[in-house]
Amino acid sequence: MANTTNTTFKNTALDGFDSAFNSGTLEIRSGSAPGAGNTATGTVLATITAPADAFAAASGGTKAKAGTWQDASADATGTAAHFRMVGGSNIIEGTVTVTGGGGDVTLDSVSITSAQVVTLTSLSWSI
Repeated sequence: MANTTNTTFKNTALDGFDSAFNSGTLEIRSGSAPGAGNTATGTVLATITAPADAFAAASGGTKAKAGTWQDASADATGTAAHFRMVGGSNIIEGTVTVTGGGGDVTLDSVSITSAQVVTLTSLSWSI
């Protein structure tokens, strides 16, 4: 039998992201993600510091970013392929794409040039 949870529980669990990742670091990287907790791979193309109040309250079993997440000056040139978000000892990794591309997070562009502005357009998790 599969476990099931109600939306209230899902929202409560997702709201734990606030304490884990507020003011955390989100790195946009080239190459494939190694799997959360493993040694980071790829080149860091952009580094975004999450706002102190980084997420909206969970609703309907989904948690989304709040506010503007941006790197004013990209670290390197390359094609964004995955992200690694770190808050203390908490790590989340996933795919990166442009709006409409189906990735875990979306950027204004996956083609990044050193020193360009990189904007995260969406980031959300559902359970």
